[in-house]
Amino acid sequence: MPDPQQSGQLRELPSVDRLLERPEIQRWLERLPRAVVLCAIRSALQRARQRLRDGGSQVRDVRQLVDELLGAELTRWSRYRLRPVINATGIILHTGLGRAPLADEVAEHVAELARQYVSLELELASGRRGRRTELVRELLCALTGAEAATVVNNNAAATLIVLAAVAGGREVVVSRGELIEIGGSFRLPEIMSLSGARLREVGTTNKTRLEDYAAAIGEQTAALMKVHTSNYRIVGFTESVTVEELVALARQHELVVIDDIGSGALVDLARVGLAGEPVARRSIAAGADVVLFSGDKLLGGPQAGLIVGRQEWIVRIERHPLARAFRVDKLTLAALEATLRLYLDEEQLWDRVPVLRMAAEPADVVRRRAEALAEGLRAIKGVRSARVERDQAYLGGGSLPMQAIESWVVVLVATELSEQELARRLRTGEPAVVPRVRDGAVVLDARTMRADEVPLVVRAIEAAVAGHATQGSEVSGP
Repeated sequence: MPDPQQSGQLRELPSVDRLLERPEIQRWLERLPRAVVLCAIRSALQRARQRLRDGGSQVRDVRQLVDELLGAELTRWSRYRLRPVINATGIILHTGLGRAPLADEVAEHVAELARQYVSLELELASGRRGRRTELVRELLCALTGAEAATVVNNNAAATLIVLAAVAGGREVVVSRGELIEIGGSFRLPEIMSLSGARLREVGTTNKTRLEDYAAAIGEQTAALMKVHTSNYRIVGFTESVTVEELVALARQHELVVIDDIGSGALVDLARVGLAGEPVARRSIAAGADVVLFSGDKLLGGPQAGLIVGRQEWIVRIERHPLARAFRVDKLTLAALEATLRLYLDEEQLWDRVPVLRMAAEPADVVRRRAEALAEGLRAIKGVRSARVERDQAYLGGGSLPMQAIESWVVVLVATELSEQELARRLRTGEPAVVPRVRDGAVVLDARTMRADEVPLVVRAIEAAVAGHATQGSEVSGP
């Protein structure tokens, strides 16, 4: 039997036409296209029906429910879904927040080219058609020491196309300890199968020796592959083979050495106390035939898969049918070229590339930024406490997962809001601020904030504790 109360509540829901007639909706129509307002209204009504069906007995005022849902939907539809965010998590390469932020001059260069036609596949001097990857080939070769280079749309694509072009139909020997799985269901054995290459596992999870590779080599072997275990570490009773050792073995059998270094460092992070991340130039110098890595991690550029190595293999990769499916667009190439140009001046590099700047910034500077933030927060009515504490930040993005970076945070407690509600209001506010939540408090890490973002965070928190973080969510209009 239908619930009479629920049926009555459902009948109370207004029609789309009735909602359109409201003066407050008319004000929204002055700001937003009619089609957008209609989408918001229909979405709000659908959510209201579902709410009433699921728990109508808990709804005391149907009009109030519609107003709340409609206000939230109109606000949501009035904003871009992809919005700027202030990263207060302490995770420098936060995958959920887009990983590496671009350098200011890189972003300006991309914005300039985005508004115009560009010389993407046209050689301006000759007027002939060219290859888009030529735009960054010379820079990649200069920075890594490789003979040739190309670019695809991410490092997963780089892995797939390298395996397909170099070893399709043949075997690739990989250590069991390097059969990685990363986010998004990327599992190396499955990528290997998809590429047409056949996986030959050697060694054990924690120990693989050179003789294990040697014993696996046969007539069907095409390549020896080393994969950087960027997002995990096997510690204790372990043993692995270096790129140099693999290269020496491969030369004896005329095999290809593929080195997937993952996060893509072009400079040695040991300079700032972070050791163990492979550097592309060293892998090339060791003799690897093909080296592949990401563009949007430690490199600090756009999402891309960078492939460098010997000319013959890069040519074969670029001629593979997957190359067109995986190619990058003009904005990615613009951001990548501008980022790579920053690496030509290594002394200024650490200040100009945001990822490297955040990793290298002295802890005392971070502490002063945290103290400035805390001072601003203590003056806000509705803030119970804002104390500064020493903490740890991380590179993230699968880079050096076991190595922490000294940082300083502000531990914030509101007077009337729970930590979960305060964090929600900060995420949905303007600007959006993404903190951590821990032990009954909101934690704001100063290492991943810029100095000019501190006053923005103060204003965002002031609005959140005052109840204005969801400004515009009322149906009363923009």
